[in-house]
Amino acid sequence: MNFTVAIVGRPNVGKSTLFNRLVGKKLALVDDTPGVTRDRRPGDAKLVDLRFTIVDTAGLEQSGPETLQGRMWLQTEAAIDEADLTLFVVDAKHGLTPADETLGEMLRRRGKPVVLVANKSEAKGSDGGYYDAFTLGLGEPVAISAEHGQGMIDLRDAIVAALGEDRAFPPEIDEPETNVDLRGDETLEDEDFEPEYDETKPLRVAIIGRPNAGKSTLINRFLGEDRLLTGPEAGITRDSISVEWDWRGRTIKMFDTAGMRKKARVQEKLEKLSVADSLRSIRFAEAVVIVFDATIPFEKQDLQLVDLVAREGRAAILAFNKWDLVEDTQALLADLREKTERLLPQVRGIRAVPISGQTGYGLDKLMQSIIDTDKTWNRRISTAKLNKWLESQQIQHPPPAVSGRRLKLKYMTQVKARPPGFMISCTRPDSVPESYIRYLTNGLRNDFQLPGVPIRIHLRASENPFENRKRR
Repeated sequence: MNFTVAIVGRPNVGKSTLFNRLVGKKLALVDDTPGVTRDRRPGDAKLVDLRFTIVDTAGLEQSGPETLQGRMWLQTEAAIDEADLTLFVVDAKHGLTPADETLGEMLRRRGKPVVLVANKSEAKGSDGGYYDAFTLGLGEPVAISAEHGQGMIDLRDAIVAALGEDRAFPPEIDEPETNVDLRGDETLEDEDFEPEYDETKPLRVAIIGRPNAGKSTLINRFLGEDRLLTGPEAGITRDSISVEWDWRGRTIKMFDTAGMRKKARVQEKLEKLSVADSLRSIRFAEAVVIVFDATIPFEKQDLQLVDLVAREGRAAILAFNKWDLVEDTQALLADLREKTERLLPQVRGIRAVPISGQTGYGLDKLMQSIIDTDKTWNRRISTAKLNKWLESQQIQHPPPAVSGRRLKLKYMTQVKARPPGFMISCTRPDSVPESYIRYLTNGLRNDFQLPGVPIRIHLRASENPFENRKRR
C-alpha cells in the first residue's frame, strides 16, 4: 500500500457502499438508516491498477463536541488529516445540502488533494444534483454508482490526476526471498514432532463483551490514543474495527467488536448485522478476550459468550474491567476466582486478569496472559508421550464395561492444534461414556499444562484385519 484515501461525506450518501466496492468485500455495515458508520474503518483497496489503503468514516452531523455525533466527527477529521487524498462523496440523486457546503468549505481550507464524487448517478433525475456539485468549488465531480460499480474507471483517473503518477505508482521494491515453511498449521505431519512456539508471528486478538463493558476504551489504552469512539452511551461500536500495534516487538492485530446482548433482545436489523460481524471476528481471531464489567460480573450473557468462544475453539482470556471502581479488591478477587472455577468448568484453568481500561492498570499482565494462552492453544504433544500417558490413565481408572465387555483404548495421537485435538483408537467408540471422555480431558489439561483452552477428543474404531475376510 503506497497511499491512504479517506471517504467523507454527510450521512447516507453511500460512503460504506463505496468502501465495500473498493475493498471487494462486504466489510462495512450498510443500511438505509443514516449514521450507521461511527468509527474509522481501514481496508486494502483495489481500483483497476491502483493499490491503496481506504478509510471509511462517519458522516458529518453538526453537533457539539461533547455529543456522540461531535465525537464521531472528530474521528472523521483525524482520518482526513492522516490521509493523502480525500474522496468527498455527495448524493447526486437528492442534491446538495448545507452540510455538503460546510464540509466542502472545510476541505478547501485544509489544502489537501480532494476528489469530488457524485454517487447514485444512475438514478433518474440525478443530473441536477451532479451539476450542483460544481458549485462546491472542488473541481469536476466524478459521476459513479457505488451500488452498481459504474464510473470506477473515471474515479481511478481522477485519483491519479489528483495525486500525480509518481505518487500513485511508486517504484516497486524487490523483496528478498524468504524460506517458506511447508508444514501445515493445523495438522501434524510427524507424530513425534513438537515444534517451538513462534514468538514473532503476528497475533490476531478479538475483544468481545456485553455493551458498555469498556472494550473500545481498553483498546484505546493499548494504542495510547483515542483511535476508537468511546463514551457513556451503550452500544456505540457497530462495525468490527481492526487496529494494529506492536507489543514488545510483536505485531498484534486487535478487533474491537459490537457489544452482544441476549439474543431475545436483538430485534433491529442493524444490531443483528453488528452481532453477525462480531461473530465473524471471533472466528477469524486466534485469541479472544471476553471483557467483564467487574462491578456486575458473571451475568448470564457473560457465561454464554465464554461458552460461545469455547465452542468455536478459540483461546479465551477473561478481563475483569473497571477495577478502579472496586472498593474491596481482595474480597472481590477471591469471589471471582471461586465463581470462575464453578461456573466455567468447560474451560477449567482459564486465565482471568483484573484490569482498568481507564487507568491502564493490569494491561501488561493481560497481554502476557494472551501470549501464554496462545502458546497453550498451539501446543503439540508427541505420540509417544500420549500413549504412555493413556496407559497410565487406564491403570488408574480403567474404562467401564459395557454389556459385560470391557472397553479397550489402544492408541492415541494428536491430529491437530489450534485448539489441541486428539484421536483415540478404541473398541466400540459409540459405547464410551461421556464421563470417561471428561476424565481423559481433565487429565490432559492437568498433566500436559493445557489450562483454559478447548480440548477435542475424537474416538474411532480400530481396524480389524479380518473384518472383510470371507468365512470358509
